[in-house]
Amino acid sequence: MNRRVIGNLKRLTVFLSDLVLTGLSFWLAYILRFNFTIPDIFYGTFIKTLPIIVAIRVICFYLFGLYNGLWRFASMNDLLRILKGTVLSSAIFFVYVAFVYRFVDFPRSVFVIDWFIVICLIGGSRFMYRLFREFYPLRLDREKKKVLIVGAGRAGEMLLREMIQNQKLSYQPVGFLDDSKAKKGMRIHGISVLGRIRDLEKVVENKGVQEAIIAIPSLTGSEMRRISSLCENAGISCKTVPAIGDILNGTVHVNQIREVRIEDLLGREHVELNREQIRDYLTGKRVLVTGAAGSIGSELCRQIMKMEPEQLILYERVENELYRINNEFSLVFPGKPYEMVLGDILDTSRLEQVMRTFKPQVIFHAAAYKHVPIIEWHPVEAIRNNIEGTYNAVKASLQWGVEKFVLISTDKAVSPANVMGATKRIAELICQGMNGENRTKFIAVRFGNVLNSAGSVIPLFKEQIIKGGPVTVTHPEMTRYFMSIPEAAQLVMQAGAMGKGGEIFVLDMGEPVRITDLANDMIRLMGLKEGDDIDIVYTGLRPGEKLHEELVSEEEESVKTMHGKITMVKSRPVDWPKLKEQIENVVLPLNGNDPGAILNLLVSIIQSRSDAVNSQGN
Repeated sequence: MNRRVIGNLKRLTVFLSDLVLTGLSFWLAYILRFNFTIPDIFYGTFIKTLPIIVAIRVICFYLFGLYNGLWRFASMNDLLRILKGTVLSSAIFFVYVAFVYRFVDFPRSVFVIDWFIVICLIGGSRFMYRLFREFYPLRLDREKKKVLIVGAGRAGEMLLREMIQNQKLSYQPVGFLDDSKAKKGMRIHGISVLGRIRDLEKVVENKGVQEAIIAIPSLTGSEMRRISSLCENAGISCKTVPAIGDILNGTVHVNQIREVRIEDLLGREHVELNREQIRDYLTGKRVLVTGAAGSIGSELCRQIMKMEPEQLILYERVENELYRINNEFSLVFPGKPYEMVLGDILDTSRLEQVMRTFKPQVIFHAAAYKHVPIIEWHPVEAIRNNIEGTYNAVKASLQWGVEKFVLISTDKAVSPANVMGATKRIAELICQGMNGENRTKFIAVRFGNVLNSAGSVIPLFKEQIIKGGPVTVTHPEMTRYFMSIPEAAQLVMQAGAMGKGGEIFVLDMGEPVRITDLANDMIRLMGLKEGDDIDIVYTGLRPGEKLHEELVSEEEESVKTMHGKITMVKSRPVDWPKLKEQIENVVLPLNGNDPGAILNLLVSIIQSRSDAVNSQGN
């Protein structure tokens, strides 16, 4: 039986219950009025008016929405609707009796008695049902998993209420833990706050707890790691509610309990966006995303679709990935204005055709090669894709009057030590150099690693752990910046909204994370122990890898913006004529030349710019 049929049956049950209770209330009013014996002279009027009062009552209750809600969620608002429905129906019935019977053989006091009784019966039936649902099953079901809720705030209260009302969760809450001293000993829906979070192991032992659920969506990574460690020491599993951002966005609910993930241990804060500012340049616009099926590109497309563009063009050269995202969008955004385009930014004729056909007003350039070791082995391809591809897209944007062009850059572009970083730094310089040549505003956005992106360290570690190890880390002291894919995409859109042209924006990546700590956390989250079950092996730095990444170089100055998570980088203006000549006459013709010569050229371009900055400073 499907949910709609079940829902209709429940509404019918409520409706029939109200019919019976309304009739019972009217009868009780007469009984009480005449001391349990209705005189014959009034009994006839009672029988004639009974169906009238019942019909008027249920019609008024329907008009006030009493049959749209769920009894197990009955609240003060429902009681208020019952009160309004009762007042209106009593008034209508009063007018009916006055007009038809002129109060002959009809006791006026019945109106008052019936009004009071019907409120008690209709309201009481709903709240008794809720009381039954909330408390009776908890005392009967001894097979439910005993859980401890960590956090006695709003999220904890919502989670407890859902556990009580939703029997499918199969949880028996035994208490709360909270670090607020004022909450100790308090009771929430009958469940006590047993102590502080540090008391977890003692409470687990005393109460026979089998699982802890962290209900503090705004918890920092270090705090999450501490609680997770306490649970591990106590020998119980640890779960959490969704991040506060997901709850506020309405994409998930507090009852969607899940395993603790690596993102939780990193403790990224919820991103606050200026949605009106973003809508000003995306809503009703034609937006093109290159590399649209990649990790960042695809998430950008998802976020852009929420801003209601006139049309979104997903430009991607990998057929299988384009097919995958097309399947996703056909389910998530049916009937929405988007277009899948198979094409390569190196194919200038295809790029020209797409620009002519769709005339995009905003471009997000996410197409790039990004894997440092692979690019070290294939520098020619890196130059073609990251430099020539960007140059092609920039020139096309100028030719077709694109309003804004947002380049997705990387922290590896700062004082680059590898081919990937050097090519992305030159891509940044191209955007800065071409800005101002036409109406197009060119903006670059830098950030570090994104969690769970294709080919990133987290999926690699997960795969290695599943296979039994070892987990390979290049160096025990290596650190990297991390953020989630949705966070990166949202901040890129925000930076695009803020940009006036020529800026490089840097996203706040928080504190750098030791890769060794990341590996240890992942091993523990998967129920294993480093050393006992899985080994960590250090392989040494690979060609082009830095021990620590930077977001701003020594030659650049950071400037705060109106958004707390976005910083603007100020640097010396680009000598565009010179750089343009180097790109067109030296860099791009190097397709078949010696890779060593290419590396030397990239170094010379980056070095010459640094030398120029230093000489200017002196």
